This record gives sequence, structure tokens and C-alpha cells, in this order.
Amino acid sequence: MIELFTDGSSRGNPGPGGYGVILRYKHHVKEISQGFRKTTNNRMELLAVIVGLEAIKQNDIPVTVFSDSKYVVDAIEKKWVYGWQKKGFSGKANPDLWIRFLKVYNPKMVKFVWIKGHAGHPENERCDVLAVQSAEGPDKLIDHGYEASLAK
Repeated sequence: MIELFTDGSSRGNPGPGGYGVILRYKHHVKEISQGFRKTTNNRMELLAVIVGLEAIKQNDIPVTVFSDSKYVVDAIEKKWVYGWQKKGFSGKANPDLWIRFLKVYNPKMVKFVWIKGHAGHPENERCDVLAVQSAEGPDKLIDHGYEASLAK
């Protein structure tokens, strides 16, 4: 099984943000992170999951995603996202990211586990460090989906 640990951060909401990801399979560990100049915490939480799933090259290995985001975990585990999809994500936040998520999500192979944030879980704490460092560091990207939503 592949373990995918994720966290998102926003320094202000909205504000500069970032995500942190740890992928672990057997003895292999990969960390991924990126910062954005203006975004929201929920976008970074969801983007962390997306980037982690996109980084997995073999789609025949079960994946467990560990996230401290009720927004993300509940939307998937309670199947809210499918109702949102049927309605074209009308009135819902982050449709660009939810559409991207659904392209990489395989419900038969991916399971979600909610973990309490800032509770001493080593991988969650490390993902938080990666997310915060990315949000506060240089080389931040533009979150085009978020900034485009401001123009509406």
C-alpha cells in the first residue's frame, strides 16, 4: 500500500499559501511542496491530495490518504463531491480543483483517513512544516484558479 500524507497552509485566508506532501511506499519516501502567492487554506488542502495522487505512477497499488482537512475528507467519504459534480459545481468553491481531483481519484483504490492536525502525528507535522515553508518562502506560483475566481 502507498501512504499519502498531506497538509495545506494559508498565511491569512486568503493569503500566501502552500502545500506539503509525503508519499511512502515500502522503503521509498518522497516529499513534494509548493507555495502560491495568494490562495486559501482549503485550496491548499485539496491541492496537496491532488498533487500526491498525480505523483503516483502505478495505479494498481492501493493508496491511503491521510489528511487533517475535514473539508477534503468529508467531501469525498460522504460523497458530497458527486452531488456537486452533477450540479456542475454551481455555487461551490474550488470547482477547478475538484474537477482535477476527480480525474485522478479511483474510489476502488484510494481510501481517506482523517487525522487530527497539530496533534503530534509525525508525517502530518512534517507536511505542515513543508506547507508553511512553501507559503512563506520565495518562488511562489500564481494560483490561477483562485485569482480567476476573484475576477468574477
